[in-house]
Amino acid sequence: MSSSEAPKTWLSQDAHDRLQSELDELIAARPAVAAEINARREEGDLRENGGYHAAREEQSRQEGRILYLKEFLRNSEVGEVPTQDKVGPGSVVTIYFDDDQSDTETFLLGSREISSTTDLTVYSPESALGTAILGAAEGQTVTYTAPSGSDIKVTVVKFGPFEG
Repeated sequence: MSSSEAPKTWLSQDAHDRLQSELDELIAARPAVAAEINARREEGDLRENGGYHAAREEQSRQEGRILYLKEFLRNSEVGEVPTQDKVGPGSVVTIYFDDDQSDTETFLLGSREISSTTDLTVYSPESALGTAILGAAEGQTVTYTAPSGSDIKVTVVKFGPFEG
């Protein structure tokens, strides 16, 4: 999926600023990581140089995170989630399982990046449950196959925009 086809993720201004700050810090740390690699390289035989390999692994991890954050922020919208008449990304959803209206769960349908900004459980729209309830209306019952292989029936009780 190219970035032009990727679904938008709604972020509060605070969440966007926090992720942008993390990205800026990682980019600013690039010279220090490069200097660490050069210092370790000068220690001698690279085949047996644990410090060199650790510094290269750290650089790889940071570069991967930089690429991820750039793409994530590029595909994000900052502000209020538009009012919807169907469940979508950025919705706080309450469901009940099977036909037991006392067995409810309330969660945020969104990305894992937003989970640090809320006490709600966060399910990805790409998860089995997320995919099943995307586009569902209040009162609608859907069935999805859990990772364990069992079919689970859920009914959407209510949903609304995330206020976090």
